[in-house]
Amino acid sequence: MRIRTRKLIGTLGLLALVTVWALLAMAFAQFALRAQSGLVVFLFYAVAGLGWVLPAMPIVAWMQRPDRA
Repeated sequence: MRIRTRKLIGTLGLLALVTVWALLAMAFAQFALRAQSGLVVFLFYAVAGLGWVLPAMPIVAWMQRPDRA
């Protein structure tokens, strides 16, 4: 597969990942964090806001792989 094709597929995959991640984080926060303190809510959003990076790393590494000769 050419690098341009991998980048297109990876970009669509990353957009889907971030969208699903944000929706799941919002749904969880809406039900589980309703009666929590401000510090707990802040920490949750900080972790959830950065948490999508770990699942995205393999996608980005796959996108950047050089073409086969």
